[in-house]
Amino acid sequence: MKKALLLFFIGSLFLQSGINAQDNAAPSFNFKNGLGIASPDSAFTMNIRFRIQNRAAFTVAQEDEDTWDVSAVDARVRRMRLRFEGQVYDPRLTYLIQLSFSRGDMDWDNSGVPNVLRDAMVFYKVSNKLNIALGQGKLPGNRQRVVSSGDQQFADRSIVNAALNIDRDFGFQFNYTEKTGDVYYILRGAVSSGEGRNSAGSDKGLCYTGRLELLPFGLFDRRGDYFEGDLAREKKPKLSLAGGLSFNDRSVRTGGQLGRDLYSPVDIQTAIFDGLFKCQGIALYGEYMQRETPEFSPVTENSSGAKRYVFAGEGMLAQASYLFKSNYEIAARYALTHPAASIQSLEPERTNYTLGVTKYLKAHRVKLQSDVTYEETLNLSNDTEGKNWQFRFQVELGI
Repeated sequence: MKKALLLFFIGSLFLQSGINAQDNAAPSFNFKNGLGIASPDSAFTMNIRFRIQNRAAFTVAQEDEDTWDVSAVDARVRRMRLRFEGQVYDPRLTYLIQLSFSRGDMDWDNSGVPNVLRDAMVFYKVSNKLNIALGQGKLPGNRQRVVSSGDQQFADRSIVNAALNIDRDFGFQFNYTEKTGDVYYILRGAVSSGEGRNSAGSDKGLCYTGRLELLPFGLFDRRGDYFEGDLAREKKPKLSLAGGLSFNDRSVRTGGQLGRDLYSPVDIQTAIFDGLFKCQGIALYGEYMQRETPEFSPVTENSSGAKRYVFAGEGMLAQASYLFKSNYEIAARYALTHPAASIQSLEPERTNYTLGVTKYLKAHRVKLQSDVTYEETLNLSNDTEGKNWQFRFQVELGI
């Protein structure tokens, strides 16, 4: 909250300086994409946006062959975000700041402190092909993780993303775009601390991430390769194929940049492959991820025998959707996470089947979402099975 008040104070000074400049000329305002503010000479701009995700969900688990019971209820503000972005002095020099305010969104339970700051990035456009950035933000990992949580076609991302994504980190990033005919190649890379967001410090072990995207039929309309569902209603087929690799040297957390602290450092390597197709309201997406801990056991242990471990294994995801002209969308998802043999006594194999319906009132900014998931779990070390149903309803509202 202190950071939010500080940003409000900075914004107030920004406005005041704009008013005092150029013979008390007033700043300009627009509402094209949130609340936009520009100084009289347009040297400084700030766009302010917020969004809220309110969710109600419950899970029904199978206790025995004939008995099902409500095992969990989830009713909360899942996400509450405040976002600032704009330019400073030069259109090539831009920034992004994003804050989070709900408990689950601040990684409070894992870190023990409220991590309000999610993104703090400074970007510089070197040329039409090359952009560089420094700060804290999402790494170029799996597409579903990079796509905003506000631009998802289900109430939340899949179990594959939850188990294997590489999330946010502080460091240097770049992206380079090349074109041959109608074919685009996009190379993204990052060298980061490997500790995750808002770390108190970092060791000498860094994280190295690279991703290559191939778009054989040209660019997507409205950057549609980075929001779910075909809301742009692509007139012609569009396809994006991508592969990436991330190596986190001496990671100290169970998920690399996420999770609880390990009892000893572990190298983590994550391979990522994904593909996206869109055309005339149809959207198809697939993802495969694999994680290992080269030359290390994924399980760490303290002197008391307590264990904390990296999810070593693989995950597969497939989802398909169709957007009707009424802006109702139906979507289906299949997701599987399979743990490596070294952690099969600690982590079950999970399989999810999800069916969702979304009503878009203002694209992804204002929408109503509902989905139902059937989950099967299997402990591969002793063949113990589990089954449950999850029902979710969510309202997304933002500017």
